Amino acid sequence: MSFKLLILTALVAVTVANKYVPAYKPGYPAAKYDDVPLCAKNNPKPWCLDDEVYPLYDVQKALDQHYQEVLALYKDLKAITPNSVDGLKDLSEETYLCPSSTAYVQPMRAVNVDGKWRVIVNKVESYNYQFTQTTRIEECDIEVGSSCPLVPTCYDSKCVQKNVFHRFLVFDPYDFYFPFAIENFQLPASCGCVVGAFFP
Repeated sequence: MSFKLLILTALVAVTVANKYVPAYKPGYPAAKYDDVPLCAKNNPKPWCLDDEVYPLYDVQKALDQHYQEVLALYKDLKAITPNSVDGLKDLSEETYLCPSSTAYVQPMRAVNVDGKWRVIVNKVESYNYQFTQTTRIEECDIEVGSSCPLVPTCYDSKCVQKNVFHRFLVFDPYDFYFPFAIENFQLPASCGCVVGAFFP
C-alpha cells in the first residue's frame, strides 16, 4: 500500500468516526473554576439564569459517565430539600406588607455560601432523564429598611429581605474523579415587615 493511499485511508476513517461525535465546545475559558463568570458581568444578582458559555457538553458527558451515582445523589437531594419546587411554575395572588417580586427560577450558575461561583446542573439531559433544579425566590421591590407601606405610620416598621439556604447539585470541571457535589446557596426567600414600637 502506497504512502498516499495509507494517509487517505486514515483520513476517511477519522472522518467517519467523527461523523457521529458532536463538536466539542469547551465551556470554560482559561480561568479558575470559582472565578466570576461572564454571565455575572453587569448582573448585580449572585446567580445567572442565562449563560452563553454554560459547559453543556462537559456536564452531559460527565453525567453519562457517572449516571447512576449522580442520579442517586440528585434524587436524595430532592427528597430532603423542602425548598425544592420542581414542577411548580404559577404564582397565586397574595398580599404582603412589603411589596415584593416572586419567581420560580432555574439558575445556571450561582454563588455558594463560601462566596464562590458554581455551575449548577440544570436543563441537562442524560439517558433520557432531564436534570433540572428549580427554586422559588422572592425579592423586596422596596428599598430594604424603608417603612412598610401598609403599616400605619404610628408604628415603627421596616421592610427586611429574608433569605433561605438552598442545596443544589453542582458540577466541578476540574474534579476528574467525580465532578459532582451538593453545595449550599443563600437565596432571597421573602420580604418581611418588622413592626416595632407604637408612637401615639
